[in-house]
Amino acid sequence: MLTTSGNSTLRTMNSQITIPSEKGDVEAHFSMPDGSGKYPCLVLIEEIWGVNNHIKDVANRFAKEGFIVIAPELLPEGLLEKLTPQFQKDMFDPEKRHAAQPKLREAMAPMQQPEYALGTIEKLKACVDYLIAHAQGNGKVGSLGFCFGGTYSMQLAIHDPRLDACVVFYGHTPDPVEMVKGLACPVLEFHGQHDANIMPTLPKLEAAMEEYDKDFQLVVYPDAGHAFFNDTNERAYRKTDAEDAWNKSLAFLHKYLET
Repeated sequence: MLTTSGNSTLRTMNSQITIPSEKGDVEAHFSMPDGSGKYPCLVLIEEIWGVNNHIKDVANRFAKEGFIVIAPELLPEGLLEKLTPQFQKDMFDPEKRHAAQPKLREAMAPMQQPEYALGTIEKLKACVDYLIAHAQGNGKVGSLGFCFGGTYSMQLAIHDPRLDACVVFYGHTPDPVEMVKGLACPVLEFHGQHDANIMPTLPKLEAAMEEYDKDFQLVVYPDAGHAFFNDTNERAYRKTDAEDAWNKSLAFLHKYLET
């Protein structure tokens, strides 16, 4: 469990909600402080393993810190049945990863279609609608995501100017990178130095952020790889780096989402 700070003693209310969108209803885990007052809001976007107990726990942690949080399930129907906990372990096992990768590519093929990406962004915008309209929201909304979710946290910030802050954990660099020109909010991004699929793309991302004069902070942990924040993944988790990223994320989100 990560070390937290600030309002971490707040009690929370957690539930499952349904958010309507033009691309279909979105089932989501919802968590918020159990109290009166106005709170900043956060769209928390899953890893490829779905809105599992880990993502729900992260949502609840943020609620304890004073955020209203929606964690929407965005994966195509039937995918979660294929991406079992054992499959996840195999993907991070050096001896089994090579055999598991073709199965992952096959399972994720529907997500590579342009219509899936467009539909996912629309569903995320519906989550922003919900949070902006929430009676206890303070009117400010941020996004934070991991891997698949980190990629879409950035995409949401690019496509929805209502977002006030964006946090990316080991998400892919936008392609084309010039898309970052559409960013209207600050971005905080985390990566592990040993994440071989992503690290080579970061120089062009930094160059584009500088070219378009964006508020961009990049943190790279030299001893970490992919998924270093996930404390249920014993092979990838790096406790010290995860706690540092957690505290940096809290400070960033409080700075830009509090009135």
